[in-house]
Amino acid sequence: MIRRATPAGLVGAGLAVAAATVTAVLPLLLDTPQLTVYTELLLSAVVTAGVSLLLGYAGQISLGHGAFYAVGAYTAALMAIHGLPTLLGLACAPLVAGLLGLLVGVPLLRLRGHYLAFATLAFQLIVLAVIGQESWLGGDIGLSGIPALGIGSQEITGYRGYAWAAWLALLLVMVLTRNVVRSRPGRGLRALATSEMAAASSGVPVGRYKLAVFGLSAAFAGLAGGIFAFFMAYLAPGSFPVLLSIQFVVMAVVGGLGTVWGPLVGASSITLLVQWLNDVGAQPGMPAHAPQVFSYAVYALLLVLAVLFLPRGLVPAGADLLRLMTRRLAREESDAAAGERVPSPQGP
Repeated sequence: MIRRATPAGLVGAGLAVAAATVTAVLPLLLDTPQLTVYTELLLSAVVTAGVSLLLGYAGQISLGHGAFYAVGAYTAALMAIHGLPTLLGLACAPLVAGLLGLLVGVPLLRLRGHYLAFATLAFQLIVLAVIGQESWLGGDIGLSGIPALGIGSQEITGYRGYAWAAWLALLLVMVLTRNVVRSRPGRGLRALATSEMAAASSGVPVGRYKLAVFGLSAAFAGLAGGIFAFFMAYLAPGSFPVLLSIQFVVMAVVGGLGTVWGPLVGASSITLLVQWLNDVGAQPGMPAHAPQVFSYAVYALLLVLAVLFLPRGLVPAGADLLRLMTRRLAREESDAAAGERVPSPQGP
């Protein structure tokens, strides 16, 4: 059976193609500082995609995805520093992070609600403490001299190349997310998001699905961390603060939980707003701690506003508005066509 494309679907597909084209061409128009923000924005969107899946479908909140981000970064960096191909290090980054996610997910996912949130937060603190104490991980001094990402002798030498690498990573993650959501397990995840008890009674393996989503979200974070390691060429425990994990959760909630485009929209909104507030906080006469205070304040304020006024996020709200507009347009066209078919009254 061939499904007929709806006007809203056609408009959505057109917007998706336009967004992909614009974001791919954008690095050609940005300078070096802007490329840095752009790359970090896309890497945040990659991690947020996993958090959005975990929170939106499995119903599990994680305040420790910064740890998987760090694990992916250190995996890629250590392999590259010890002479292994950088592309192999990047490929192993999501694998190691995903396996670690499966390993720690077995005990952690037995918890619920704020207990799970605190447990994942404690996990990140443990990871950062281990990194800071182990000399082979660089300790508090950090790892430096990380080679550039490349294949053989061909290396990425400029900021623009890493921007496109982050763009490809986000494209891959969005395609995987879309396929997972629309697959047969994805239908089970949607049932799980509606009611865990109802999903279990319908035969959905709740525990296994939760663990799989947790591991997949950790792998997404590891992939972003691998690119981040080569992009920065230096890693330290301070590169992965606890605030980073809170940032991913806020981005997921603001963009729209369980959506394909929500991570990109949420990451763009939060990153650009925080960047503007940092610029304001760095103005002459402002206290030295103003940028940090602004960051915490904006995360708290946006999270509260999103829960109160946009509980489903920006993307679902925009989709609802788009459907309303297309229905109104279709109704107006139908009324106009009906008016043309009505014969005009004839005179005597």
